[in-house]
Amino acid sequence: MLMLQDLALSEPAVCPYIPSEKAVNLYFIAARLDEKELNGILERGWRKFGWYYFRPACGGCERCTPLRVLTRRFEPTKSQRRVSRKNAGVEVRFSDLRYRDEIYEIYLEHSRARFQAAGSPEDFLLSFYNPSCPAIQSEYYKDGRLVGVGFLDRTHEALSSVYFVYRSEMLGHSPGIYSVLREVELARSLDLPYYYLGYHVGESSRMAYKGRFRPHEIYSWRQKKWVEAD
Repeated sequence: MLMLQDLALSEPAVCPYIPSEKAVNLYFIAARLDEKELNGILERGWRKFGWYYFRPACGGCERCTPLRVLTRRFEPTKSQRRVSRKNAGVEVRFSDLRYRDEIYEIYLEHSRARFQAAGSPEDFLLSFYNPSCPAIQSEYYKDGRLVGVGFLDRTHEALSSVYFVYRSEMLGHSPGIYSVLREVELARSLDLPYYYLGYHVGESSRMAYKGRFRPHEIYSWRQKKWVEAD
């Protein structure tokens, strides 16, 4: 691992999950992580975008809870099986990172529709195509047309979801849920016991879907260990 900036605290900002709160991250910037180094970081509750590695440091608030799915025991719910049937005609391809302008266009469409914002091409490339660790991407095709793209990191024990974007026309197909189902399936096919799904925040309706992928473990910040959820 090549450390490019040591641990630091971010400036307080509006929390993206609970707008009435302020969020602060502990972060560092690094490159050239191998699978074992990345695994150790994920196991301690960290997340990352590109070279930016972070975890919450919000002074007493512990509502951002890391969550990972136990892939070998995972069983889809009835509603998740319906999502799979609805996407039966969608072809999924996993590959090494491979940028195309079409992917950035989908990212822009998704960002504008979901967040009323759009990043620059430079920010997009820095976040997703300037990897600091082993990474892959997923591509979703409907009737031969690219309709969704996902970004994942890989360790010797896990896949970790980084980001997923899709065309607005796919909204009725629950593409976010379907991407998780396919990525969990990929992790299991690679005999990887864990699939990291990022932070779960119980008070955020946007995060509710994560808790429905079971069985899963959550990371206890206080105990510094993973505990299987009831």
